Amino acid sequence: MPASFLIHAKIDLMKAQLPHPEHYSYLRHRKQRTNQIILPVILSALVLVGIVVLVSVATFNQGGDVGRWAAISTIWIIIPMLLGGLIVFAILGGLIYLMARALDALPYYTGIAQDYVYIARGYIIRGADMAVKPILALNGWLDTAKSFLERMKS
Repeated sequence: MPASFLIHAKIDLMKAQLPHPEHYSYLRHRKQRTNQIILPVILSALVLVGIVVLVSVATFNQGGDVGRWAAISTIWIIIPMLLGGLIVFAILGGLIYLMARALDALPYYTGIAQDYVYIARGYIIRGADMAVKPILALNGWLDTAKSFLERMKS
């Protein structure tokens, strides 16, 4: 292939336009993105900046009550922590209630569970002994044969 062909192909590739979807769902998505994401974020930022400017003007003007605004700021900082603490308190209260209800029923069921575990313990020990018994017997016979052969040599 000649080099000029590759250069022209590369230039044509760089000039190529990607297809822009113009179907209804794509256009609706763009409109929703603007209305439901970008617009609320911009408006919230403008409101926040406006509140900051209003608080600054009211606080630092002549006769502005800095102590009152400090108290208001402290309240606004504490409110989310209070709500979070209330949620944690509600969850903790629910867990305590569920634990109290469960403790009424658990002693009976734990007693039954202990009985089944005790029965299972017997089966497990018997099964383990049965599994090991041939190996222990073989080791005993080998030790007996080994000691017999050592006495024969001496």
